[in-house]
Amino acid sequence: MSLRFALLAMLTSQPMTGYDVYKNFETSVGYVWHAPDSQIYPELRRMEHDGLIRGETVRWGTKGTKKRYEITDDGVAAFRTWLNEPPQYTRERDPLRLRAAYLEWAEPDAARQFFRDHIDYHAGRIRDWEDMIRTLRDHTNPTLARRLEGQPEDEWQRIVEYKVFAYEGLIDRARAEVAWAGRGLVLVDRLEGAEGPTPR
Repeated sequence: MSLRFALLAMLTSQPMTGYDVYKNFETSVGYVWHAPDSQIYPELRRMEHDGLIRGETVRWGTKGTKKRYEITDDGVAAFRTWLNEPPQYTRERDPLRLRAAYLEWAEPDAARQFFRDHIDYHAGRIRDWEDMIRTLRDHTNPTLARRLEGQPEDEWQRIVEYKVFAYEGLIDRARAEVAWAGRGLVLVDRLEGAEGPTPR
C-alpha cells in the first residue's frame, strides 16, 4: 500500500500522465520508495478504479493520446488519513545482515569485498541525497518547483524543510551503514588468522 500513497503524494502537486508520474517518481519519491514502471502503471489503474484518482484522455503529439491523472477529493482524504495514522512497522527482512551473519563460510577476500561494496554503495547514495537536498533548498528540483507554484509563498519553507528532513534521515542511515561496513573490514582482518574448525 505504500506505493499507493507515494503516487498520491506525487499527484498532490499537479495532474500527470502515467509517463510523467513514472519519470518524476524516479527523481523525487523514488529516492525514498523504489518502484519499477511494471508496478506503477497497474497501481494507477487500481487507484482510478478505487476513486482515489481520476483519469482523463488527453491529446499526445499530433495523433496520439495519453491518460492524465489527477487526485480526487477521496484521494486527498485517503492521503491525509494515512499521514495522520501511527506508522506501521514490519519485522526485519534484511538480506545483507543475514549474509553478514554467516560470513565465516566465505573466503576472507570475498568477505572484505562484501563490506567494500557496501561502503561504495552507501557512499554513492549519500552523494545522491546531498544533491537532492541542494535542489530542494534552492528550488531547482522540478517536482518541487511545480508543487510550490500551487502553494502560497508563506508555505514554501514548511514544504521544503520536511522533505529535506526526510533526506537527512536517509543520509544519517547511510553513514551508519558505511561505519558498520568499516567495522566489518576490521573484523575480517582480525579473524582471518583465527584458528578453528572449518564450518560444515
